[in-house]
Amino acid sequence: MVIIWDFNGTLLNDMQVCIDCMNVMLKERKLPSLDIDRYRNIFTFPVREYYLSLGFDFALEPFEIPAHQFIDLYRNHLPSAPLHSYTTEILDYFHQHNIKQVILSAMEQDFLIKTLEQKGIMKYFDRVCGITNHLADGKLDMAKELIGSIGGTDQEIWLIGDTVHDFEVAQGLGIPCILIAQGHQSFVKLKDLDCLVLNEMEELKQLILTGKN
Repeated sequence: MVIIWDFNGTLLNDMQVCIDCMNVMLKERKLPSLDIDRYRNIFTFPVREYYLSLGFDFALEPFEIPAHQFIDLYRNHLPSAPLHSYTTEILDYFHQHNIKQVILSAMEQDFLIKTLEQKGIMKYFDRVCGITNHLADGKLDMAKELIGSIGGTDQEIWLIGDTVHDFEVAQGLGIPCILIAQGHQSFVKLKDLDCLVLNEMEELKQLILTGKN
């Protein structure tokens, strides 16, 4: 069995960091600021659409300018972002039961590895797959390469994430998905998808411990 983990928002609680960084950029452009509820209801992939919904005008500045500004701010503030509660406990449980775990993330590869090491959880993952282009629109192509590298879908594979895009990736791979609605998108935005949606990581822990699927 293989678990494909999303990282940002699923294992790492970086939502407030993302909001704070974006609010710096919005203030500079005299645009309305974000709060948690608004953020979790409008955040989406591709992120270009998210920026447009915030009021960014790409006729005034190309998308690349705010996109790279956000990455610089995010990198500086990310050390303050904690792991979600029960993350290490769940990763350790899967590890102890010889379940292979891999990371599929929209974070840049080298920075992703550094962050996993800083958070003390790198040891749990057999593979780590991050992006090489901050402007990439999604993770499906990366996911297909990852599936091929771990032996295809002949084995049982689950994807665990926190966004509609994670569900779309799982659909594209033809594998089941669990979403945890404590990250970048709200339960309301996720609840009607054709997959199991949990409110928080503790519920995943309870499912694991009771042996339910």
